[in-house]
Amino acid sequence: MVKNILLIVTNVTQYTNSLLKTGLWLSELTHIYHAAKERGWQITIASPLGGYTPIDPESLKPLMLDGISKRYYENPAFMDILAHTKSLNEIENNSFDCVYLTGGHATMYDFPDNSTLQTILRKQYESHKMVAAICHGVGGLLNVRLSDGEYMIRGKSVTGFDWFEETLARRKNAVPFNLEAALKERGVHYRKAFIPMTSNVVIDGNLITGQNPFSSKEMAKAVVQELEK
Repeated sequence: MVKNILLIVTNVTQYTNSLLKTGLWLSELTHIYHAAKERGWQITIASPLGGYTPIDPESLKPLMLDGISKRYYENPAFMDILAHTKSLNEIENNSFDCVYLTGGHATMYDFPDNSTLQTILRKQYESHKMVAAICHGVGGLLNVRLSDGEYMIRGKSVTGFDWFEETLARRKNAVPFNLEAALKERGVHYRKAFIPMTSNVVIDGNLITGQNPFSSKEMAKAVVQELEK
């Protein structure tokens, strides 16, 4: 059965308190995109504002750019899609089997307080459909409230880029907030990998989260398996 998935990416190009560039972490999009495309699923890529999605230059470094990501980065048709994403307002009322928040430090700026994104996620979750988020994209779940006013992630088992990993990434002083601490403030059961910067995916009902870029492949696998059940 053909599934319809929404992949949400960022529009932000730079940290607000630094000259450092940021954007989408490429592998956190390419692996789920590739898995869906292989199965002939319908894929929509959208961003808060629509239009251009920058790619974090860190995600293009040789140690980070895996084979699948490199192939898509060198694919003009795929890059054209990233240059012309739909806006969240355009697709707000569409129906999807999965809404997937990609990562990159940039998402810490345009995901958490976006009211349209919150509406999309609330409807998706309350319809018992899949919500997935990886790495810093998990920050987009922080302020989503359900119809009863409770935070969507309260009491849920969740992961996301941890504070020690932020230190290893040398972005501790550049990021707008501590994602690990913010998640814990929402009352989640925070789960992180025993070894930093290794794959970790957490499934709690129709909510799936991945800890870091190294979780991209396993996240795609988990999402596909859950959707095909």
